[in-house]
Amino acid sequence: MHDKKKELFRSLPEFNRHGKQLTILEIGCGTGTNFQFYPPGCKVICTDPNPHFKKYLKSSVEGNDHITFDRFVVASGEDMGAIESESVDVVVCTLVLCSVNNISKTLQETRRMLRPGGGFFFMEHVVGEPSSWTYFFQHVLQPPWYYFGDGCEIVRDTWKPLEAAGFSDLKLKHVEAPLLFLIKPHIIGYAVK
Repeated sequence: MHDKKKELFRSLPEFNRHGKQLTILEIGCGTGTNFQFYPPGCKVICTDPNPHFKKYLKSSVEGNDHITFDRFVVASGEDMGAIESESVDVVVCTLVLCSVNNISKTLQETRRMLRPGGGFFFMEHVVGEPSSWTYFFQHVLQPPWYYFGDGCEIVRDTWKPLEAAGFSDLKLKHVEAPLLFLIKPHIIGYAVK
């Protein structure tokens, strides 16, 4: 998915409308694998509910000296009260909405943190077409997948909460990832507050 991410994040600088340093907040940053795609000079705030990911970020930050690491905040996607309202230009969320407890609440928090005109960039695996074998096996294998996948749900229709979230513009595409058939169906795009 490297090329898809590269293409998706290419327009990040367009959201730096105030002429200052572009501020990116990443929900569920994990080990910082998206840092390589961020534009030079941007400031990055990382959030993750797992406090242990902070130690893994160190090598990613050191290996991506084109960004400025601002801080790491231990928070779930549904409750990011430590981040001020309308304080970031861009929110990034990749392969995270499959495991949050409440997608709509996470999107509400995203809209709260974004400045007017800010962008929400996403790439998520989703449920397959209802009449497909992928859909059938996603539903059959969901219980063990959830257990072994740290709360990941492969049967979510994540595009529906995105469409209902109240963004002023939504650019969303359904794509097939070159991955295991259970997680081939993806959505990718961005929304504007």
